Parts: sequence; C-alpha cells; structure tokens
Amino acid sequence: MSGGQTLLAVRDVRLHFPSPAGAVRAVDGVSLELHAGETLALVGESGCGKSTLARAVVGLERPSSGTVEFRGAPLEPLPARSRRALAKKIQMVFQDPDASLSPRRTVRDAIGEAFDLHERLNGAERERRVRELLSRVGLDATLAPRYPHELSGGQKQRVCIARALAVGPELLVCDEAVSALDVSVQAQILNLLLELKRAQGLSYLFITHDLRVVRHVSDRVAVMYLGQIVEIGATRELFAAPRHPYTRSLLAAVPSLDVDAPRALRRSLGDVPSPVNPPSGCRFHPRCPEVFERCPREAPELYPVGGSVSRCFLVDPSTRNAGEPAESAAYEKLEP
Repeated sequence: MSGGQTLLAVRDVRLHFPSPAGAVRAVDGVSLELHAGETLALVGESGCGKSTLARAVVGLERPSSGTVEFRGAPLEPLPARSRRALAKKIQMVFQDPDASLSPRRTVRDAIGEAFDLHERLNGAERERRVRELLSRVGLDATLAPRYPHELSGGQKQRVCIARALAVGPELLVCDEAVSALDVSVQAQILNLLLELKRAQGLSYLFITHDLRVVRHVSDRVAVMYLGQIVEIGATRELFAAPRHPYTRSLLAAVPSLDVDAPRALRRSLGDVPSPVNPPSGCRFHPRCPEVFERCPREAPELYPVGGSVSRCFLVDPSTRNAGEPAESAAYEKLEP
C-alpha cells in the first residue's frame, strides 16, 4: 500500500495554542503521507496531539505553520467554493456519536443534510439516497424517522458513517471512532469500515490509542508522542520489531490473557511531560528505559531503519559502532 499515489500529505505541521503558562505545542513539526487505498493508523497516549492533527487535516483547525495537502493541493488558503468541494473528498467520523448527532434531527435529516448542502435533490431522490446509505452501513430503512435517543450506540455510529459517506468522500478521518462502543459493537463497526474500504476504495486516517484495533485495520502505523511522530512503519513490521522505546512501551501495555506470555518489553516510567515545556533533546528521554547521555542534549531525527523510520538515537548509524546492532552499541546509559 505504501507505494501508491499520495492522497494526503502533512508537511512540517505545527499547531500551537496560547495559554497562561505559554504556548501549548499540541502538534510540533509533524510530517507524514497517506496513500490512496491505504489505512494509516495514528496512535499514541491521550494528549499527544492525534485529534488536533486530525482536525487540521479536515480543516477544523488552521496550522500555525506547515501545510496539509490533498492530492498535491494545499488546503489553505482556499476560497469558500473550493473548500466546499474539498469537504466532499475528506470527511470525519468522531468519537462520540451522541455529540455528533443533533437530538432534534431524525436519522433521515441527519444523513439528508449532506445532500441539502452539496446537491439539489427532490424529495423522492433524497429519500431513496438516504435509504440506500442506511442499507450500505447495515441499518434498516425503518430507522429513518427515528431520533438518536431511540438508537443504540452502534446504530448511531453507523448513522455517522452513513452521513460521512453521503457526499462520496475519498478519505475518512476516524477519530477514536470505536472507542466509545462496547467491544462486540467495536468489531462490527471495524468490519463495516473494512468492507467499505474494499467496496468503495476508501482511504482512512484511523486515530486510536488501542493497538489491538490498529493491528486489525491498518496497513501502516504512525506513532505520536508529545506532538511529534516518533515511528512510522508497516503494521506487521512495527508489531514484530518495534524500533522506538515508546512504541515498545505501548505494545508492552496491551492487556493479554496469556499469563505465560513473555513480558520482555518494559513500560515507560512516569507521566507525560507538559506540551507547554517539552523536555530538551529527545522528548521521550525522561521516561525512557534506554536513555543515555546523548538523549537529553540532542533532538533526534527520523532515521530510516529497515522499512520504517524511528526518532531514536539507538537506530542512528552514528550512535553505533560499525557492524554492531543498536542494542549492543557502546554508550553511557543513564538511570531513567
């Protein structure tokens, strides 16, 4: 998938917000690409900047600097007519369907609103399209006159997906789209998204903190920490051989029912630092079990390693002795 045409490109995007304590660096120099027909998962702890970046991708936040491009064209600045046309290509599914749906609008009106904004349909055609979308997301057309409070959580999220599909998007940005649902319902929604991808050639930017979900749906994974990308790689490779200590810590924290499973991966230590005053050097170094003397002094780049990239000095060739693996490199390790 990673070799396909670039659909979305985020180039050195920063989103800084003023606060009494100073600028909050919610997103601080993020670059990534998403290819046509691909699902790119964006993962990390709460507060790392995932949702803020998602809002920039769909135009709900304007970057402080950097650019977001769709099919090679920057999203900003755009005249109103061009922005409306772009909105048809990029749609978002939010975490909480209760907050996404107006309690005063029926299912029919929630989905039909997209047609009212972007197309001129007569009543009969509008009704036909609404029923068609309900069927596409696995809902019965008899739900059309109901209000959100009359639906289950899974049904409401399916309505949100139907509404997003109404304008024929190429890219769906799913921001924790299943985290508010029961586990069994999560599986149904994930399978629906996978089926829609196969049937319609959709691409997804899938934002989540649940690595079990990531393994099920994504082609590639971008790991975010304190406003920066620290690792990007193919899903299978990243799960089999994570390169960054933070990625290893996230994987180590995934619950397992296998009490005999090896737990060689150590968890990170302490709380996430403030994005107002991030640590010097590598931002992960105060929590990293592999920290050494270079980490607090220098800011690492994204170094290529195998088919991945990692923002860690342990994979920087200049850190290692020639011919030695990173894990056996000679360095002065610091106490975390």
